[in-house]
Amino acid sequence: MADDLSAPPVAPVPPSVARVLSYFRALSREEKMQALVQYSKKLEPVPERFRALDRAAYVVPECQTPVELYPEQRADGAIHFYADVDARRSPTVAAFLAILLSAVNDHPPSTALAIPPDFTRQMMESIGLGAREVGLNAMLMRIKRYAAQAAAGQLAPAPGP
Repeated sequence: MADDLSAPPVAPVPPSVARVLSYFRALSREEKMQALVQYSKKLEPVPERFRALDRAAYVVPECQTPVELYPEQRADGAIHFYADVDARRSPTVAAFLAILLSAVNDHPPSTALAIPPDFTRQMMESIGLGAREVGLNAMLMRIKRYAAQAAAGQLAPAPGP
């Protein structure tokens, strides 16, 4: 019996992420749709200090909807993300981002890095958004990339106030 030492250890799902997944698993399709509408209104606006940046560097090109993700690492090491998306034209994308960011914002980078690879599928299961999964996964992967940079001390500082 040989041990498979090449397989990386599976990190436990952070409590903030587990709560989100548990909540959405318990909802019916109709309840999920209503929750998405409510969450789409909760996306935090991008602070003015980010508006002077080269926005192209923050675009998630894999998403059909124009989305920009701005990372910020706080003095305590926690990360905070802002997303720029037209919630009126793309409420599902805005809702997904609001839900995802509520689980990772103001937590250490390890929280974002421990999000399970099938997070998007678990969140959107049963509501028929398969066509959106590529873009939603791309947003998740961008957040994980920024979190890895923050964990390694390589995340560029956010612009001043």
